[in-house]
Amino acid sequence: MTNSMKVSIVILAYNEEKYIRKCLESIAKQIEKPDEVIIVDNNCTDNTVEIARQYGARIVKEEKQGMIYARNAGFNNAKFEILGRLDADTVVPENWVAKVKENFQDQSIVALSGPISIGTPISYFASILIFKLLSIFILHNALFGPNIGLRKSAWENIKNDVCLKDKDVHEDVDLAIHVAAQGKIKFDKKLIMKASRFRYKAFFTEYIVRYIKMVFTHRKIIFQIYPD
Repeated sequence: MTNSMKVSIVILAYNEEKYIRKCLESIAKQIEKPDEVIIVDNNCTDNTVEIARQYGARIVKEEKQGMIYARNAGFNNAKFEILGRLDADTVVPENWVAKVKENFQDQSIVALSGPISIGTPISYFASILIFKLLSIFILHNALFGPNIGLRKSAWENIKNDVCLKDKDVHEDVDLAIHVAAQGKIKFDKKLIMKASRFRYKAFFTEYIVRYIKMVFTHRKIIFQIYPD
């Protein structure tokens, strides 16, 4: 029986003409189709928007530059109960929407994430290791930006509280910190997302420094949820 849950896929885009076609082609091949695909045009100057229209994507324009502004615009404009948040360079496995729906049958789950792979076992296991490291100091599961499912109802409860400056936070982990009070964040190792770019090379430099700063500035939120 087909799951009646409806899914909006939100893709953030700033000059992604090199990648966006493969991403949209993979979405079109889903076993269970999403109910809408939103491309957030964050001031693209290339052919990203034209390519997206060829695949029937709905275009949302966000003039404020930055990943967080683009994400928020996509989430706020999405029509349906589950938000799928992807990057433009991802190639979506054909069962991704189906697995997202399967996971959200558990009503206690408000957010969902899974590993990232660039096609090698090393990248898959590296993403799991990084995820576990990110989750340690926030005392609950984090979220990976290119591979997120989120209840729209949970987003509505926190959308005015999330941080807005990309330089101050990692937007995906910040989202996890704010949504944790709403319910369970699940990490599904089988919810794999394929990516075109290797994202981990800066993890132990700038990335981890910003992460530590973010945990410190969010400590009151974290320990209000988990006081023990």
